[in-house]
Formats: sequence, structure tokens, C-alpha cells
Amino acid sequence: MAKGVVQVNLGTVFVSELVGTAMLVLLGCGVVANVALIKTKGYEGGFLMVNVGWGLAVFAGVIVSYASGAHINPAVTLGLALNGGVAGNTEFVPGIPIDFLSILVYILAQMIGAILGAVFVWLAYKQHFDQEPDPGAKLGVFSTGPAIRSYGWNFVTEVIGTFVLVFVIIGFTNGGTPAELGAIPVAFLVLVIGTSLGGPTGYAINPARDLGPRIAHAFLPIHGKGSSDWAYSWVPVFGPVAGGLLAGLAAVPLLPILA
Repeated sequence: MAKGVVQVNLGTVFVSELVGTAMLVLLGCGVVANVALIKTKGYEGGFLMVNVGWGLAVFAGVIVSYASGAHINPAVTLGLALNGGVAGNTEFVPGIPIDFLSILVYILAQMIGAILGAVFVWLAYKQHFDQEPDPGAKLGVFSTGPAIRSYGWNFVTEVIGTFVLVFVIIGFTNGGTPAELGAIPVAFLVLVIGTSLGGPTGYAINPARDLGPRIAHAFLPIHGKGSSDWAYSWVPVFGPVAGGLLAGLAAVPLLPILA
């Protein structure tokens, strides 16, 4: 094997997706902690700061998970799998077939990585969690929540935001952007989704990004924490899954026309 060439197998995929998703959540939930928790240097930095932070968190996560195709999101994995099945593509990346086992490895790694990333955020901001009086602010570091609670409309928002994410990513992977730009287009894509569509729900657009940290919030010994809001938790899981699958299906007839 030539120097610098990674032999991709399911073990490589697992480590790549775990590390990439952990980096995504560490930096993404980290910027929320910096804005939301009392006495931090970035306290009350605003929603734009959160959007920029999440966009750059995606950039970092994609950079360190290139070996696996940098999904770092179950909605992306499922959307690409459905798109590949309909369009006749047989591999996620060279050597990794699109099948049940590989999908399971991707999603399991993403979930574990998301939980680990959330744990590291808690460690980094431990003193600020201890002094933050608002349980809602603490949960908001880990998981999304609606500005107006309406489960049906919140679900629709997540479907739309994730559809945009996965549809455009499939456009990237089909040659719609120069390869030398690397992770930069995805970072800008997440930034614009946040600034444009993030207001109603906080734009999870990633089941692992929301469910993994919510699980961490539930088991971590966070001082003064409240409920993990499991009543809402299905929205940022099933909304993104539906949006990703719809994008994977829609991309088959539409992208060849638009390209």
C-alpha cells in the first residue's frame, strides 16, 4: 500500500465516522455552550455566532472523516444509500458496498461519536454548567428545541432543512462542485441552512447530533439539570430521516436535469 493511502474497510469507516461525528458535536455543541452558559467569554454571543460555529464544526468533522466519505449524519447515510439504490450506485466509497451492514456501522459510529463529543463539551464547560441556573439553557447545549412547540410543524421544518442538506450534498458528490474545495461547500451549506431555516427548531438536521447529546444529558451528572425533553426527541430524529430519504429519492430524477 502506497504511503498516505488508507485501506478502507468497515473498521476504517467506524473509526472515521466516530471521530468525525465526535468532532462535529464537540465544536458544534461547544459553541452553543459558549453562547448559552453564564460567565463564558462568549455569553450571549447570539444565534449568528451559533450558526457560524456549527458550520465550521461541520467543516472540521468532514476533514477528519474523509476516509469514510464524511457522512457524520445518519440522514446523509440513509439518503445516499437510497439514492445509490435507485440510481444504481453500489458503494458509499470504494471498497464499502451499500448494504445493511455498512449502513449499521455508519450509524452506530455516528451515535457513539455524538455521545462522546457531548461528554467532552460537558468536561470543557463543567464549571459553567455548575453555575448556570437555567436547566433549559443546559439542555439547549446538548439538544435542539422548538421556538414554538408544535410537533407537526416542527417535524416539517426538520424535513425541509434536512432535505436541503442531503439534496445539495448529493449534488456535491455527483460532481456539482470542484473536488479541491473539499469540506468548504458543506460548511457553507450548513451555515446557510442555520441562518435561513434554523429559527423554528434550532435545525438538528442530524439524528445523531440531537439524540446522542440528549442521551449524554440524561446520564451525565450535570448539576441542576432538568428534563431531557424526551417528548420532543422524536422530531429531530424522524424529521431528518424523512428529509434525507426524500432527498435521496428526489435527487435521482432532478439532479441530472439541473446539472
